Amino acid sequence: MKIVFMGTPEFACPTLEALIIEHQVLSVFTQPDRPKGRGKKLSISKVKELALKYNIPVFQPEKIKNDDKMIEEIRKLEPDFIVVVAFGQILPKTVLDIPKYGCINLHASLLPKYRGAAPINWSIINGETISGNTTMLMDVGLDTGDILLQSSFEITKDMTYKALHDILMMDGPEIMLKTIQAFSSILRVKQQDEKSFYATMLTKETGKINWNNTGLDIYNLIRGLNPYPGAYFIYKEERVKIFCADIIDVKSGATGEIIQVDKDGLKICTSDSTLNIKVLQFPSGKPLTIEEYIKGHNIELNKILI
Repeated sequence: MKIVFMGTPEFACPTLEALIIEHQVLSVFTQPDRPKGRGKKLSISKVKELALKYNIPVFQPEKIKNDDKMIEEIRKLEPDFIVVVAFGQILPKTVLDIPKYGCINLHASLLPKYRGAAPINWSIINGETISGNTTMLMDVGLDTGDILLQSSFEITKDMTYKALHDILMMDGPEIMLKTIQAFSSILRVKQQDEKSFYATMLTKETGKINWNNTGLDIYNLIRGLNPYPGAYFIYKEERVKIFCADIIDVKSGATGEIIQVDKDGLKICTSDSTLNIKVLQFPSGKPLTIEEYIKGHNIELNKILI
């Protein structure tokens, strides 16, 4: 099949590579190069990096829906499919109508649940026990097209965003290749909009811990934002990220109170239990176990966090 591929982050790369091996990828569309890091050095996307490795032409429109030149470029290629994996831009109908068979999107959730920008994170934050990938025939809505195929995976109680991300990323090639191979015979399933949930884009504020929440809710937030952007609390006007914690069912202090600090963890009361923090990171430092951190620092007991 002749394919135009659209994607940007690492998540899209295994699927792109599988398509390169099994089909004819005519061109790759990805987000423009962006300044990154403290030095604001211009950085290319992981998808662009992979496409260049295979000498595939790369296009980087700022907004493809406003770029008639880019749309005409796609039209000239006469693709059988456009395959989209975490591209980061909404495709207009003028693009959706170009390929012979259609535009297929790989989305990292079991649609219609978790449409939107951060499905993996929100699946864990909301305490889901199952997630998966969906291939979908794209329409003009946001992740609203007909479902083609789905694959599902268990979310274990200690699974982090990164762990689930990697599972779904490595499943991407298989479900996408199956979808293309069986495209003409797949029974398309319309999404039930009333069962949808929108997975909003993450911000730093998403990670701020509210100690009035239950221990389980806070624990899920930590897992769902690990490693980025990270769940955090404010201690003496500093943003402290949490990377590993567990829950102690007993609550023996005020909500938000630091009740104990020792080599086994930093214990803070939630609304119904105690969060035992095992790995944290202060600003300008690296992630440390509590045992490592308290060798050179003190943490104030009985302090109430807000």
